[in-house]
Amino acid sequence: MSQRMQQGQPMIILGEDSQRTQGKDAQSMNISAGKAVAESVRTTLGPKGMDKMLVDSGGSVVVTNDGVTILGEMDIDHPAANMIVEVSETQEDEVADGTTTAVVVAGELLDQAEELIDQDVHATTIAQGYRQAAEKAKEILEDNAIEVSAEDRDTLVKIAETAMTGKGAESSKDLLAELVVDAVLAVKDDDGIDIDNVSVEKVVGGSIDNSELVEGVIVDKERVHENMPFGVEDANVALFDGALEVRETEIDAEVNVTDPDQLQQFLDQEEKQLKEMVDQLVDVGTDVVFVGDGIDDMAQHYLAKEGILAVRRAKSSDLTRLARATGGNVVGSLDDIEADDLGFAGSVAQKDIGGDERIFVEDVEDAKSVTLILRGGTEHVVDELERAIDDSLGVVRTTLEDGRVLPGGGASETELSMKLGEFASSVGGREQLAIEAFTEALDVIPRTLAENAGLDPIESLVNLRKEHADGDLAAGLDAYTGEIVNMEDDGVVEPLRVKTQAIESATEAAVMILRIDDVIAAGDLKGGGSDDGGDEGGAPGGGMGGGMGGMGGMGGMGGAM
Repeated sequence: MSQRMQQGQPMIILGEDSQRTQGKDAQSMNISAGKAVAESVRTTLGPKGMDKMLVDSGGSVVVTNDGVTILGEMDIDHPAANMIVEVSETQEDEVADGTTTAVVVAGELLDQAEELIDQDVHATTIAQGYRQAAEKAKEILEDNAIEVSAEDRDTLVKIAETAMTGKGAESSKDLLAELVVDAVLAVKDDDGIDIDNVSVEKVVGGSIDNSELVEGVIVDKERVHENMPFGVEDANVALFDGALEVRETEIDAEVNVTDPDQLQQFLDQEEKQLKEMVDQLVDVGTDVVFVGDGIDDMAQHYLAKEGILAVRRAKSSDLTRLARATGGNVVGSLDDIEADDLGFAGSVAQKDIGGDERIFVEDVEDAKSVTLILRGGTEHVVDELERAIDDSLGVVRTTLEDGRVLPGGGASETELSMKLGEFASSVGGREQLAIEAFTEALDVIPRTLAENAGLDPIESLVNLRKEHADGDLAAGLDAYTGEIVNMEDDGVVEPLRVKTQAIESATEAAVMILRIDDVIAAGDLKGGGSDDGGDEGGAPGGGMGGGMGGMGGMGGMGGAM
């Protein structure tokens, strides 16, 4: 080996199909990929943001301006670009809103860093400065946060409205915000707030204004027998996570029947078992039963005869929600069922909703599980409505958990930018340059809000800064009038966690991308683009050589860029 190297023969480490990009080329390529992703959602930001139409290979269409939905639907292969997509996913998981903000800030941090790298500032120095700035930013935001109590319903409604602004739900945001707040307050208990207890049912038909909140549960099932009642008032509800069927033997058995009477005895025995099961329900006073598994035809007959409304193959999640709503217990064996296990509902009825028959369980004493019925003229409208509602539910929950909010309309970002500018001068060294770049990056939010509203971004930013310099911390941009107004007074507020999480995840993603100075794309390299376990190695390999070639999937998004 040493002899060969002495003779000047190169040592081949990477395979023939491998591609390697190093130094500034690698940084530039990754930064470009991250910026492209941010640019694709930038025009959706704010109350006057535009929508994107996403068409997949099968022809399915999604129309939305929800950042995480757009990025999730786009076919992105570039590994660095996927890191920016992960920012939006983290934001969605944590707070359900602010996904576009997080991605746009991450893209701008990369853009500012690129300029510093061109000035020979080392990427590690930039990373240190960014981290310092992010920590300081979180401190400033927490100091400026406004306290909100769970009793302050008006503020909660305004927060829900802010999350819907600029989305398909905006036309009816007054009604929907009220429904969202009612839903979240209903499911709030000592253990916290689990948004999964708010079920959303989409109905195509009618207008958005026809949407309503059902204080109870809607089960997407029908009664199992036509002779059962369509509805029961003041119903005792049994929840059985099993089957009203004769148990099958666990071992293979063969029964030799030599006499017709023996066969009849066998059938009679099965019938008797089923009758006993139904009798157990009748004895404890059951009016309605939800069964997790199947119900035998004979059992259906006996239940109908007793006037019991039965539903089979109810999902375990439905049973859990029914238990929360009615106050009942889910039982695994009918031998153990007691009257105390039954829940209560003022009304259980089968109703037609949007052409589908469903079971409504309403008028419960303490609805700890509720259902939002969303209506809209088309499927696309209803889908976008659901996304807006999900965001609103998330921000109201976050506000109730943390009890702190910040003014919107670019007010928080402008205040941060000014305060961090003062902080930068106290740091000194090359990190100061990075912190100053961080402050400039934050200006992208008010600037983009202005651009998307058709306003002059420079003029809007100057006016914003002037108001903040005069001490108005809540001064933000009214996208509809172009004026600088007090966002707190206008009711445009967002949870503190939306902002802190956006800055935190955007900074981490930007720092990670900046610190990469070597990209090796091998033909059989695993661990790139996605989490679906597929062979991602080929995609980065194809894209590395051409800089942005790996983002071929974004080629069809010309309108989004």
